[in-house]
Amino acid sequence: MTSIAIIGAGAGLGAAVARKFGSEGFSVGLISRNQGRVDALADQLGKDGVSARGFAADVRDPASISRALEQVTETLGPIEVLQYSPLPQKDFMRPVLETTPADMVGPVEFSIYGPIAAVHQVLPGMRFLGENKGTILFVNGGSAVKPGRAVTGTSIAFAGQAAYAQLLNEELADEGIQVSQLIIGGAIDPSNPEKSPEALAEHLWDLHTKRDRFRFQVSAD
Repeated sequence: MTSIAIIGAGAGLGAAVARKFGSEGFSVGLISRNQGRVDALADQLGKDGVSARGFAADVRDPASISRALEQVTETLGPIEVLQYSPLPQKDFMRPVLETTPADMVGPVEFSIYGPIAAVHQVLPGMRFLGENKGTILFVNGGSAVKPGRAVTGTSIAFAGQAAYAQLLNEELADEGIQVSQLIIGGAIDPSNPEKSPEALAEHLWDLHTKRDRFRFQVSAD
């Protein structure tokens, strides 16, 4: 059995993705900073028949990301799918003229160093699984493709992450490893059939299984 590692797993999108991939036979590694929260989520998912475990890591600490992903592999099996979708901190979102160099440290660590560390950790295992198995999924807000003056940190850092993801897509395509990005315009909304966690989880499943596109955007607002 292979696994999906969800970095930034929470009760919304992370839980929906866990249920979707779990129903398709994946074990699920839930990764976030708070061990208690991911343990509680894993217990909840277990009651729904999903094999899940929680692991603590700080995406701004590359070494902790690598350790957590190594633990997922050791505990749940080879990582076939990596999802990088942590929720940015509110203090990353400052107006452009108020953003200083110091203000950019956190967003860059969060959105660039973190995913680079994660990809380096999982890539050897994905290569071992063979062609058309491994998938790397990035989930970003709309500022990744349309920067906003009021959310400067995430706009700049998400753009960097988007560039990294596209470069990975180009480089790994010949190896049969899919790299895709889901862009979500506006907030995830459980009452909106297009932007509910369950609908977004279906899009991520399609990106993994159809393997026919780099970017899919849900809503432009």
